[in-house]
Amino acid sequence: MKSLAELSAIRDKMKDKVSLREGSNETRIVVGMATCGIAAGARPVLNAFVEAVAKEGLSDTVTVLQTGCIGICQYEPVVEVYKAGEEKVTYVHMSEDKVQKVIEQHIKGGKPVAEYTMK
Repeated sequence: MKSLAELSAIRDKMKDKVSLREGSNETRIVVGMATCGIAAGARPVLNAFVEAVAKEGLSDTVTVLQTGCIGICQYEPVVEVYKAGEEKVTYVHMSEDKVQKVIEQHIKGGKPVAEYTMK
């Protein structure tokens, strides 16, 4: 069993990651995590978004959430980005490798990555 100090240190380390998945900020990144999404690799995509948002210091304005079935299973992993005052953008066939480009170009730069969206 861990000591109280060790558990406290783990809690403090994970607090930022957990807060990224609880808030209601101006930008929401929603990852489809139904069984079809998980089977297609959505869990590493979700984790990559959580880590990238924390690393880039965006946790004040960006929330990373998970949802159930989005309804387009053949395109999994699916990620939807909701930015205040803009139309939803749906990214398909997402992977960990694509996450940083979405963060840089869309979340920070305001321009969706067209090559990753539904045509």
